Amino acid sequence: MISIRGLSKFYGANQVLHDIDFDVAESQVVVVIGPSGSGKSTLLRCCNGLEVAESGSIDICGSKLLDDGKLLEERQLNQLRRQVGMVFQSFNLFPHLTVLDNVAVGPRKLLGVSRQQAETEARELLRKVGLEAKADAMPASLSGGQKQRVAIARALAMKPRVMLFDEPTSALDPELVGEVLQVMKLLAKEGMTMMVVTHEMGFARDVADVVAVMDAGRIIEQGTPDVIFSQPKEARTRSFLQAVLNPVSGS
Repeated sequence: MISIRGLSKFYGANQVLHDIDFDVAESQVVVVIGPSGSGKSTLLRCCNGLEVAESGSIDICGSKLLDDGKLLEERQLNQLRRQVGMVFQSFNLFPHLTVLDNVAVGPRKLLGVSRQQAETEARELLRKVGLEAKADAMPASLSGGQKQRVAIARALAMKPRVMLFDEPTSALDPELVGEVLQVMKLLAKEGMTMMVVTHEMGFARDVADVVAVMDAGRIIEQGTPDVIFSQPKEARTRSFLQAVLNPVSGS
C-alpha cells in the first residue's frame, strides 16, 4: 500500500530524511517511534504530499505520489488524498459545524454524496467511535479525546484505503489518551492499513505488526514488536527505549 524508496528531504541546508526505504503492506499496522526531531512526522507528511522530498519515490494506493522528487500534479494529488486519511496532533475540526456536519461535509462536498446518505454514514461512524450521542454538539463543547475521535470519524468518512496518524494523542490529557487508542485498535482489528507516528509504546507493543525506529532522519531498525522491544539490535534503540520506558524520576 505504501512503498518508499531513496527518500531524502531537506529544510535549507539541514537534511531531515536520509535515503529512506520503507514499505507498508495492505492491512498492516506500522508504528514509527523514535526521539523528537528524528523525522517521524516529516516522513508521514511526505506520504500524502504535505511535505515534498527533494529526491526519492513514494508509491501509495497504487499511484506514484512522488517520482524522483516530482510530486503529482494538483488534480491527481487531490484524488489520491481521498484514499489516504490523515489524523493530526491538533483536531482541526470546523468550529462552526456540528459534530455530525464535521463528519458528513467531506463526502458531500468532495465525493458528491447526498446529504441523507452522508449523514446516515456519519452517524454510523460516530457510533463506531462512541460519540453517536454527540452528533448535534458543537466542537467547543467536547473534550480533547472526543474531538480527536470526531477527527478520526471524519477521516474515515472519506472511505480511505490507508490511514496516517501523526502523534494523535500527544495533545491530549493523559486520562483521555486511552479512548482514542481504543478506536485505533478497533480500526487495526478491522484490517485498516495504518501508519502511526506515536510515543505510546504500549500501543506500539500491542497493535503494531511492524515497529520502525527512527533517529536523525534514518530508519535505524525495524521488526516485530517482540523483537524491537525485547531484542533490539541497535544501541540507539536500546537507549531510546530505556529512556521512554524507564524514565528517571526527578530529585
